[in-house]
Amino acid sequence: MTAASTDQPRSTLRRDMMVATICGAVVALMIGASYAAVPFYNWFCRTTGYGGTTQVSEKAPDEVLGRTLAIRFDSNVAPGLPWKFEPEENEIKVRIGEVTTAHYKVTNMAAREITAQAGYNVSPPQVGGYFNKINCFCFTQQTMKPGETREMTVVFYVDPSITKDADQDDLNTITLSYTFYRIPNPEKPVAEVPPANAKSSKL
Repeated sequence: MTAASTDQPRSTLRRDMMVATICGAVVALMIGASYAAVPFYNWFCRTTGYGGTTQVSEKAPDEVLGRTLAIRFDSNVAPGLPWKFEPEENEIKVRIGEVTTAHYKVTNMAAREITAQAGYNVSPPQVGGYFNKINCFCFTQQTMKPGETREMTVVFYVDPSITKDADQDDLNTITLSYTFYRIPNPEKPVAEVPPANAKSSKL
């Protein structure tokens, strides 16, 4: 056997090991990115208004108009999340500028504690800039115990400035859609245990 024929298997082995290492790194990166996707996507959409993302407001508008809109509620859970998620009402009528509270019911059907967070948008997408939330369960992570059922609320209004947008003159229905995505359970702090030989100090 020549030296060249001996070097060829070694070269092939090194190449295969390099390919395997790269593939492993890509898989790890994709898994990490999937866990970070929901918070990053929510931040990006809130900042840019992309894809019908709603706005956040700290107070009610100054006026309530006579024009009414139908608000429909859509609820979903991502594959692999054993939660039951549904609105209390599928549709309600609201006046433009009226602060309204809608209720959802969520149940963790699993036998273990699970943490998830809801992504959200409205349709038609162009009304996202007029749909304002004052408070919402979707702003934070939700951790639910096995079998736990919880009522979650969203407080919102449609900005009266929508009436100045001629493209929305024929608008009569807005659909608010949520999808819960599972995320890793946050690490719980561990209480520090004092050393066994520690002595209490006396005055």
